[in-house]
Amino acid sequence: MKLSIVSPIYKGEKMLHHLVERCEAAVSTLTDDYELILVNDCSPDNSWEVLREICAKDKHVKAIDHSRNFGQHPAISTGLKYVTGDWIVVMDCDLQDRPEDIPALYAKTQEGWDVVFARRGERHDGFFKQLGGKVFHMFFRWLTGINTDKNIGNYCIFKRIYADEIARIPDQSRAFGTLIRHVGGKVTFIDVDRPQREEGTTGYTLSRLLKLAFENSISNSNKPLRMATYLGLIMSIVAGLLSICQVIAKLAGMNIMQGYTSTIASIWFVGGLILFVLGMIGLYIGKIYDQVKGRPYSVVRETLNIDE
Repeated sequence: MKLSIVSPIYKGEKMLHHLVERCEAAVSTLTDDYELILVNDCSPDNSWEVLREICAKDKHVKAIDHSRNFGQHPAISTGLKYVTGDWIVVMDCDLQDRPEDIPALYAKTQEGWDVVFARRGERHDGFFKQLGGKVFHMFFRWLTGINTDKNIGNYCIFKRIYADEIARIPDQSRAFGTLIRHVGGKVTFIDVDRPQREEGTTGYTLSRLLKLAFENSISNSNKPLRMATYLGLIMSIVAGLLSICQVIAKLAGMNIMQGYTSTIASIWFVGGLILFVLGMIGLYIGKIYDQVKGRPYSVVRETLNIDE
């Protein structure tokens, strides 16, 4: 059995040696045939120089350097293009995904599961990080209908066939959790502990999480468009009922108070609604435009210890 570990690297300079040492110590109990594929997402620190040093000493470690910062999820997809293992592990580089849990993840696959996620137990993140995660998953579930668990992130192990399928998916908007669920398979999880981050702080602020949820929702669901359609239908029905009431009141000889403010407010409200719907449609057209251009979701500048 050959095992591949894929990890996107961003601001990981101080953690890389620990990451490699702990990964190798963990997988050595399973197999001697393994590879660590570390994808440097144009990190602003000296991560690539550290990776050069590590790769020169350890041929099990393979490094990929992005030409610019494409994001965490495109970096994972880049790594999946280069895997050669029978089983693939995806994990973050900040060591909050503990390498020591890899043997337990693999042991669970031997019960017949294709994909095994690590579900975080006690959270050691700050209040705002946990709040951002809850809001992200609530917003994402509501818009897409995909049932996600706020305690399950990217940390998982899965069969090679699913890595190959994900690498072939040409989507410009990439979220690893959504892609791994899209390709199917028998999925389960095990409970693990998630320690505090050893170095630095997370780059996922509440605003970035909301942006990620909205973009992934547009990429994976047409529910926002259907909501806009329903809203327009409701407004049409309300306007029709109000018109009927006006006609009935006129025929009955009732005096109806004419109001400049209410008229202007109605015009502004309907105008805002129209702009909202047009904006929603524009977002979907923009996604289509990005997709049909056919540009790659990542560009590799350099590789280390990888035989092209």
